[in-house]
Amino acid sequence: MARRILHVDYSLCIGCETCQSVCEFIHHGKPHIRIYYTESGLPIPINCRHCEKAPCMNVCPSNAIYKDTDGAVIIDPKKCIGCLMCLAVCPFGAPSYEARLKVVTKCDMCADRRRVGLEPACSEMCPAEAIFFGRPEEVEDEIRRRTAEKIARERISSTVMESIGRIL
Repeated sequence: MARRILHVDYSLCIGCETCQSVCEFIHHGKPHIRIYYTESGLPIPINCRHCEKAPCMNVCPSNAIYKDTDGAVIIDPKKCIGCLMCLAVCPFGAPSYEARLKVVTKCDMCADRRRVGLEPACSEMCPAEAIFFGRPEEVEDEIRRRTAEKIARERISSTVMESIGRIL
């Protein structure tokens, strides 16, 4: 299977917390994507990026972290010894320590859903379409398309404002 990635377009996130809620529901009360608010009130979803060269995977002394066929970085709770090394090296703060089980958990890109041909729940449910899932080249194309649309809107808006300025 081809590598797949999740991408968050922060410029589209409306802070509705749907991604967090659906993830929490699917993962039995433990969301693996969370909305954090900056000091200025800007909502930022934080999730695992399933890095190509995942530092968490490289430091895991028990080899509990591996990649599946889609490229998702997965933690095997049966192998995790709860050393927290992955938390220390993750640049996104994605892993979470599950104190009750004494293991680390994190986003698995909804492995159970992907097994039956569905998208990760966060991307499927996002009402603003700020989260999307696909092969890297599909995600790249979507980012470029969205960027072109933003540029076009800016140009149109700028042209309209200039026209209004000339009329006044």
